[in-house]
Amino acid sequence: MKLTVVGCSGSFPSAESACSSYLVEADGFRLLLDMGNGALGELQRHCGLYDLDAIFLSHLHADHCIDMCAYFVARYYRHDGGRCAPIPVFGPEGTEERLTTAYADTPSASSMSEVFDFHTVKPGSFEIGPFSVHTEKVSHPVEAYGIRVEHGGRSLTYSGDTGVCDTLDELARDTDLFLCEAAFTHGKENIPDLHLNGREAGETAARAAARRLVLTHIPPWTDPQANLADARAVFGGPVELAAPRVTYEI
Repeated sequence: MKLTVVGCSGSFPSAESACSSYLVEADGFRLLLDMGNGALGELQRHCGLYDLDAIFLSHLHADHCIDMCAYFVARYYRHDGGRCAPIPVFGPEGTEERLTTAYADTPSASSMSEVFDFHTVKPGSFEIGPFSVHTEKVSHPVEAYGIRVEHGGRSLTYSGDTGVCDTLDELARDTDLFLCEAAFTHGKENIPDLHLNGREAGETAARAAARRLVLTHIPPWTDPQANLADARAVFGGPVELAAPRVTYEI
């Protein structure tokens, strides 16, 4: 598998990065994990507008899904070649309604489903193209999912947004690459069931025996180097910060 960081800023885009969005590729299939603010523009550096094969939305906060409204425009109103066939979109209950409300002026209440083939995510295992995936609910104020993507005996686990929870530990068990949010700063914010700090991300990776940890979803007001140091203090494996346009071979 190949992972490309399209955007990794938390809560809102930074001067350097769009919000959460990650491109996973294998066997010519392109799966996008989340499409937050600014992601659609950055995505075009890595693939064509119409080259995606499926999209997974971890939850329905704007910094993880709002550029789906812009992507609707690109797919629905395309003139050259005609309107796009529906692309599979996997998301929590109410994804279609959320995006329709956010866009606010679709031609009809069902216009989104003319270009997006919506599938409701629940905890469990299923296939997306060549990938075997497993999803679990994680701890966040809205319905939110972490996802484990497997292909060719290798695995990638993406936390989405979450506080500390047992389901994330299990989802990341022995994973080859753990892409984990670290929005908070250890000793500063202490709000349960919302976000992880760098230390908690490192502790989760250690409990799960993950092979590699990549910290992501760090907001512009959070010091990434502090979170990196906190994660390294408790996790003995390789740890690094996600950065836009960086790729990983898994």
